[in-house]
This record gives sequence, C-alpha cells and structure tokens, in this order.
Amino acid sequence: MTQPPLTEVETVEAERELGVSFPEGYRAYLREVSAGGALFRLERTGRGWWWAGNDEWRRELLAIPFPHPDSYAESDDDLMAREPQAEAFEDDAAYRTAWRAWADEADTFEDLKTAGAVVIQEHGCGFSTLLALTGSLAGTVWWDGRATCGRIVPLSLDHVTGARPVQFREWLDHGSWALLPPDWGPRLAPNPVARR
Repeated sequence: MTQPPLTEVETVEAERELGVSFPEGYRAYLREVSAGGALFRLERTGRGWWWAGNDEWRRELLAIPFPHPDSYAESDDDLMAREPQAEAFEDDAAYRTAWRAWADEADTFEDLKTAGAVVIQEHGCGFSTLLALTGSLAGTVWWDGRATCGRIVPLSLDHVTGARPVQFREWLDHGSWALLPPDWGPRLAPNPVARR
C-alpha cells in the first residue's frame, strides 16, 4: 500500500526533531512520492518522528556521521584479536566475566558501524538496505550483510573501478539486488524500488 507523501511542514518538523537534514533525493521522495511505500515509513509516533522497522534506541546514533566501512577495518580486526579465550583464565567465572565485557564492547562497536544511517528496507535473512543520513556519505545507500559475511558494502553501479556508493535516487531506479558486488552472486536486472 502506498503511503502519502509528507507535507513540507511535516518534513521540516521531522528534520528539526531528528536533528538531521534529509539528503536531497530522500527529501524529494518524502515530499513527492511517499513517506514509506516500498521503504520503511517515516512517521510521527508517540515518541516523535521515527522510521518504522528501526529500533527507537538508535535515535541517539543518528547525529554521528555514518562511517565508511574501510574506516574501522583495523579496529574490527583488533577487537576480534582481543576476544578472551577460556584457556587464558584460571577459572570459568573469570573467563565469563571477561568475555561478557568484551561482548558488550563488540556490540557497541557493531552499533557504531551503522551510526548516522537508517534501515530503509529489510530483505530477510538479516540483510537490509541502509541510507546514510549524516556525515560525508549522507545520501548514499549501503547493503548491510553482517548477518552472514560480517560486511557492510556500498551499493554501486560500478564495483569494478571503485564502487562509488549510489545516491538515493540512483538506488530508486535499480533496487538493492541489482547493485550488489559481483561476489554476492549473479548480477540481477534493475528492479526499480518506486516509480517516480
């Protein structure tokens, strides 16, 4: 079912309340096409403006710039190398305490990988499409494949010569599955997300 677009007043109110300026393409979609439709709906809830399908507690992460996955690869490797191993501890209780502290740090680190972005589509099996809303990558669209491969990758028209992440409007014309890297399987034909 198509959701009606937002009014200019609603759009400005949502931006002000969320503390972000929507990227131009996404803002145009909200105003001219739909506040949801094929995407998770941006809606006014009892707690204010937020996206359906996104965890409300992530609101505090929205102001943090979305990080390029290359920016944290070394820290990710370091964190994994520091995972506590049972044989390094004299008793099981000490190991469990150390592992819980490490797991909490790892969970926080995973949350920060998608700071400044919201899920705009779910694809099942833990896959989702992210729209970066803040930072230098605002307006670009990404594939969150961490559920199976531990990676967030750019959705791109050209993965061979640099994988420039597509802008929201480009993504609307192709859909996520057609913009995945070649190592994610056969390239699918574009399947527009929404008719504009």
